[in-house]
Amino acid sequence: MVSAQPAARPVLRKTTAGVVASAVLAMTLAFSGTASADELDDRKAAIEAEQQKVQETYEYLDAETSRKVAELAIYQQQLPGAQQALADAEGRVSAAAGKVSALTDRVALAQETRNTITAQIQQDQAAMDDTEEVIGQIAAQAYKSGGVPSSFSLMLGADGADSLTDSMGLAEQVLRNQNAAMQQLSQQNATNVNSEARLAAVEEEISNLKAQAEAALVLEQEARDSAAAEKAKVDALIEQTAAANAALEARKPVIQAQLASLETAKAKATADIAERQRALIEKARKEEEARIAEANRRAAEEAARNNRPAPVPEVPSVTPTNPSAFGLSHPVQASISSGFGWRATPPGSIDFFGTGGYLHSGIDFAASCGTPVYAPAVGEVYRADQGQPDGMIGTGNRVVIDHGVIGNSALATNYYHLTSFVVSVGQLVNAGQLIGYVGTTGNSTGCHLHFETVLNGALVDPMGLL
Repeated sequence: MVSAQPAARPVLRKTTAGVVASAVLAMTLAFSGTASADELDDRKAAIEAEQQKVQETYEYLDAETSRKVAELAIYQQQLPGAQQALADAEGRVSAAAGKVSALTDRVALAQETRNTITAQIQQDQAAMDDTEEVIGQIAAQAYKSGGVPSSFSLMLGADGADSLTDSMGLAEQVLRNQNAAMQQLSQQNATNVNSEARLAAVEEEISNLKAQAEAALVLEQEARDSAAAEKAKVDALIEQTAAANAALEARKPVIQAQLASLETAKAKATADIAERQRALIEKARKEEEARIAEANRRAAEEAARNNRPAPVPEVPSVTPTNPSAFGLSHPVQASISSGFGWRATPPGSIDFFGTGGYLHSGIDFAASCGTPVYAPAVGEVYRADQGQPDGMIGTGNRVVIDHGVIGNSALATNYYHLTSFVVSVGQLVNAGQLIGYVGTTGNSTGCHLHFETVLNGALVDPMGLL
């Protein structure tokens, strides 16, 4: 893995000064939304996956803190889904209860109808019985006496029969009354049959409605049980969210002290590298001015010896050097999982610094542990350690390469969290030369390479140089 050489070889200078540390840390998590209420039963795996995302996004989180941040994120992500599930379950309870109530009302109405029909049937049956009795009596007495019995005088509305004509008239009236009674009996019987059919239909409706009501009661209980289970999930999530947040709040003073220490080391390292690079640039500028002055002197002497006009003196260039002149190549073959730039504190997370976020001072390559790391350009190793000299133990095993000065720009590159390194301080390296292996040392919970570029004393986006 050797890249093209830069246009001009950098001027290299040894130094034992510190290297710029990673930017201000923020104990926050960018919520990705990968977890949902459906993952409640597999929360451990979800938290572990989210913890990896935390470490990919933010540098220097210790394992316990990054796990708490991941837990808080998972709980906060799952809570809306659980609350919606609870609302849905409560809606099903309400619907089921409404159906049970409606069925109960329908059963009561059907039973009232049944009672009314039953009472009417009983009343009609009594009337039929009376009518049948009257008809029977008329028929029996007429058969026995061959005429109209005196016992029917009241029924016929006469005081008695004094002549045959009257007797025959009474007989005809009895027959008419008998026929009327028969017709009434037939009508009552038809009404009774119809009432019996209506009663049977109502009885069947009551039976069906009771079955539906019983089924609805079962569904209502199931809905209530489901709602209770969903409420338990919501209550548990709220409790767990509060516990995770409380744990982070309790650790806040410790974390702030650690961050303050890292920030102090960062400020010192930044000042050291800035001063070193200013010195390198100034030395290179003076050397270039001396070279130009010497070239102008020689050109003037040559012109004088040959009796020619003196040439226009060469002047130092003031045009800023294009960073691409360093010819950096990618230090590792892997995709970029986290870029350079400001990271705002997500809503619901803890802003330990009170600044609303932090600067991610490099880019992260999502490479597995043991992946080779190569020098992206020619340079000199001026750091190869575990980060302790500056108190930057969060970096883990690190290598820092000074790529010297090209034109009026000085460049250094930093490599953090290495499993190991295979170079030493003061060693010159070529582009594409192996310098170490990707790891997860320091405050890191997942294998990756954190890569930084320091140009003229300031951390800049490596993507502008690669």
